[in-house]
Amino acid sequence: MAFVEVNGARLHLHQQGTGDDILLLCGLGDDLAAWDAQTADFSVTHRVTVIDNRGVGQSSLPDGEFTVADLAADAAAVCDAVGIAGAHVMGFSMGGAIAQELALARPELVRSLVIVGSWCTSDRLFQELVKGAAYTAGTADDARAWLYAFLGLVYSPAVHEDGRIDTFVEAALANPHPQETEAFQRTARAILHHDTADRLSGIAVPTLVVVGEEDMLCPPRHARAIAARIAGSRLVEVPEQAHQPFQEDPAGFNELVRAFLTTI
Repeated sequence: MAFVEVNGARLHLHQQGTGDDILLLCGLGDDLAAWDAQTADFSVTHRVTVIDNRGVGQSSLPDGEFTVADLAADAAAVCDAVGIAGAHVMGFSMGGAIAQELALARPELVRSLVIVGSWCTSDRLFQELVKGAAYTAGTADDARAWLYAFLGLVYSPAVHEDGRIDTFVEAALANPHPQETEAFQRTARAILHHDTADRLSGIAVPTLVVVGEEDMLCPPRHARAIAARIAGSRLVEVPEQAHQPFQEDPAGFNELVRAFLTTI
């Protein structure tokens, strides 16, 4: 584990393995543990770097509002600080939005993109879902009940039926570095304004866009919009999985990504 001081924030990161660089970017409310199954697997053949976004995990939250582009600038500064000259960048949900902005702002840092359960411009429904999550985070008086409600948007029916949702909830409640409500709400406000739709044609690296067919937060229409705007990108819609297929079926997701990386 390590810390770097960038852009007025003290950001926490983890690096593991040796080889070509993979950079993993997290979504709203998630710390770097969200990518544990990928960190363990890909670090066998790559150097994997995972970042706690500002205000998440062990990273600090500077004063004031910020944007997804600011989070991308944080990621770029981390790359510069730890000597990453170019990485295969993977991001889920908000992390996929950060990856888009990173590829546009610092294309030399991005060798390829894997964008999971993300969006390039938000419609009214997406905006209301995010605002609702931010509002209820501030009013809920039962963390467990709020997690079950929020994660209903994140995981598939299968995860709820077979009880894996209970494992995810208990892990969140046991997190020694839970995100403060203000940090969650400020980050939610940031993602409401993410819009790269008119700029994605500027991305020229190999890109894999992945979405679960059961994703209620970022339904497949969002992934299709991303893939349509990045020339040569590949779109994969995963049956019976939802917003975070890399957690629902880590082995299957990792195999999909490895096959993609072998084409580069």
